[in-house]
Amino acid sequence: MTKKLQNITSKLPAVAALCLILLVWFVVCESGSIPAYMLPSPMKVMGALVRDFPLILMHARITLQEAFYGLMIGIGLAFVTATLMDHFLVLNQALYPIMIITQTIPTIAIAPLLVLWMGFGMAPKITLVVITTFFPITVGLLDGYKSVDRDSIDLMRAMGASRLQIFGHVKLPAAMPHFFAGLKISASYAVVGAVISEWLGGFNGLGVYMTRVKKAYAFDKMFAVIIFIVVISLLLMLVVNIIRTISMPWISISEGDSPSSNV
Repeated sequence: MTKKLQNITSKLPAVAALCLILLVWFVVCESGSIPAYMLPSPMKVMGALVRDFPLILMHARITLQEAFYGLMIGIGLAFVTATLMDHFLVLNQALYPIMIITQTIPTIAIAPLLVLWMGFGMAPKITLVVITTFFPITVGLLDGYKSVDRDSIDLMRAMGASRLQIFGHVKLPAAMPHFFAGLKISASYAVVGAVISEWLGGFNGLGVYMTRVKKAYAFDKMFAVIIFIVVISLLLMLVVNIIRTISMPWISISEGDSPSSNV
């Protein structure tokens, strides 16, 4: 009971801050200090979200499909790249600076080139999602591999374990918390990357929907789809947390074994 109460009270500041933002937003809109066409009230935004919800869901299906494919490819490439970089020092020294440089290039600058090279289909959207999600997962895995205790590796070698056995029994389990930390970031980036790529060309998707309502000056619908994207990103992060708990139950048990929970 005490732990549940602590979980509830720890979320109160965030809830209070969100309510305060909504209150200020409502008061500013109702006071007329900002024109309605520039900043619609929360009530108009919620009304637009309810009215256009079936249409938003139709576009969201395309965006989530692009985000899912890109995230899966990004995870696979990150796992292979990080593992090879951990095993081969020369490869690490060669690729790591290039990875850092790629993160300094704005995604909005890459998207037009991808559309030019790959057309207006799903391929450039998936590619941009892969580029966006690849780096956090790769860096997380590299940090996880480096965090392994050297004594554990030496013990495994003394017992005659092969490099593959050392990787599977020591390095990979140690890297899993870092992997899920990077995956949580990449999951939210995946949706944003797909939306950004859709801004520059396409036929369906949340980015295309946002472009259309912007040209129609329907900013209540624009805010509605922004809120929808935020909710989707938060749900994806929640899904990652659930997968993390299922994959590593010992982490949850160790977090629950705090002194206060044993009182």
